[in-house]
Amino acid sequence: MNVLIQLSHPAHFHLYKYVAKNLMDDGHKVFILIKTKDILEDLLTQSGLPYENILKEAHRKSKMGVLWDMLVRDWRMLRFVHKNKIDLLTGSTPEVAQVGWLTRKYRVNTGEDDMRIVPLFQQMAGPFIQCILSPEVCDNWKLEPKSVKYAGYHKLAYLHPNQFTPDKRVVEKYFPAERPYFILRFAKLKAYHDVAADAHGINTEIAQHLVDLLLPHGDVYITSERELEPQFEKYRLNINPLDIHHLMAFATMYIGDSQSMAVEAAMLGTPSLRFNDFAGRIGVLEELEHKYNLTFGIQPTHPEQLYAKVDELLKMPDLHEVFQQRRKKMLEDKIDVTAFLTWFIENYPESRKTMLQQPDFQWRFK
Repeated sequence: MNVLIQLSHPAHFHLYKYVAKNLMDDGHKVFILIKTKDILEDLLTQSGLPYENILKEAHRKSKMGVLWDMLVRDWRMLRFVHKNKIDLLTGSTPEVAQVGWLTRKYRVNTGEDDMRIVPLFQQMAGPFIQCILSPEVCDNWKLEPKSVKYAGYHKLAYLHPNQFTPDKRVVEKYFPAERPYFILRFAKLKAYHDVAADAHGINTEIAQHLVDLLLPHGDVYITSERELEPQFEKYRLNINPLDIHHLMAFATMYIGDSQSMAVEAAMLGTPSLRFNDFAGRIGVLEELEHKYNLTFGIQPTHPEQLYAKVDELLKMPDLHEVFQQRRKKMLEDKIDVTAFLTWFIENYPESRKTMLQQPDFQWRFK
């Protein structure tokens, strides 16, 4: 087949990077389309995967700007599909559904956000979606009839033990790995769902309090989408972005206002705390918190709860061992998402019928 994968976020690169290689190894031709977003293009360049950027312009922040950017991507993708005789489109974007519908091609959307959290996506993509593939715990709301659910998470596509082995030598390229260290993440919170929710996260005062709280226990490293205040520049983490998961795996703790990295830390068995308005509202993180106790969500109106949880974790005996056991329990309940997604794409649309009629078929992918 000729398969088109659209990526609009660094997290989508990680979701599809091994799937794309598997498809190519199996003889399929894979085309990757992207828009400019944070370090997405850097990740693709360093990975060696071929791609084409169909929207290099800066992302617009108004609702009309978001709509205009989407229409531009639709038009450019439409031409690309015709030119390259694409058989199947996949990705986490509205364009996959819209262009697939216009061209009458097979299309598989992948999603991990509960649809009530991203109503704009449902409005723009919902009428055109053929199949949306998402974790069992996700609430797809009006799109449930078009859903296929699996026992896993997006982040397990690249952090499952079958795909990823943490390497302490990678950490030691940047700093000594023996001393405890903490990773802080400051997101922009400017994505359309963040703006729609008027999302808040870690401000300067809270960041300083966290640094002061953590420094007596180890080193602090900050990775940030937004501009850092001068007092935090000495903690900035400058690394090859492909190495971040090795560093997260050996960290004592992750704290941030990014959902994606909180889930990644949980996948690795690293204690994670997320501090933003989405705490308590996202199915994947709620399961990881309340079923597996791997992450903890705190609303921005309660910074004292954040400090208390950090202090509680710092005082926990055998913190690393406890969280590794929790991770082991989580992995026992989940599948190898990369193996499953590769099979699903290669065998679509029969794979959809198989999963709807025999959902236990997925347990072949462990």
